[in-house]
Amino acid sequence: MLVLYVEDDPVAREFIQRGLEKAGIKVDLAPDVATGIELAHSRVYDVLILDVMLPDGDGFSLLRDLRFAGIQTPALYLSARTAVADKVRGLEVGGDDYLPKPFALAELIARIQALARRRWEVPAGEKIHVADLELDLAARRATRAGKPIDLSPRQFALLEYLMRNRGHAVSRSMLTENVWGHGFESRSNAIDVQINYLRQRVDRDFDTKLIHTLKGFGYILEDRNSAEGSSQEA
Repeated sequence: MLVLYVEDDPVAREFIQRGLEKAGIKVDLAPDVATGIELAHSRVYDVLILDVMLPDGDGFSLLRDLRFAGIQTPALYLSARTAVADKVRGLEVGGDDYLPKPFALAELIARIQALARRRWEVPAGEKIHVADLELDLAARRATRAGKPIDLSPRQFALLEYLMRNRGHAVSRSMLTENVWGHGFESRSNAIDVQINYLRQRVDRDFDTKLIHTLKGFGYILEDRNSAEGSSQEA
């Protein structure tokens, strides 16, 4: 699990980072709104942890901007501001939880885990679509233009991760952490082999290619024809 913690107090940042990483939760740190927004756009996080009072703004405006940009990562406020009005405002701009300071580290970890589970839970009948590519998560079935795609469990997980992050760059390290898990050697060619397999199944027989390589970084799954059409219409 990977979380982003936006907090200007270095003591609090170090305490939370150390506690969460002992629980197996990786933490990226940001000291202000600007850095938080930059990181949230550059990586895919399981949960955002936001302080309210920051040197260049506040956690409310930070989350509002992220939600406006389409980033729907679950967000938890961690703040000394305990007024009901602050809690209501935090939820109104797109927050999912609000934990007042002081707090027990065990409770923070439990809330983070609950938000992460909620993000990846699959409601009955949930499907993900990109162009004519469809992933039926409940039935564990992939199709393109109605044609079934035969995938192993690992390949299905890889395609699911790419589709959940459609339109966002996904690095090799992100695939390592979120699809293969800890202990996998990312320098092996296993990722390339599975990506090539997906390309053969997903893109080979279609004019519109959906899986694209970002040289020196990783991959992105998106319908670029549709994006170009939307830009031209705008």
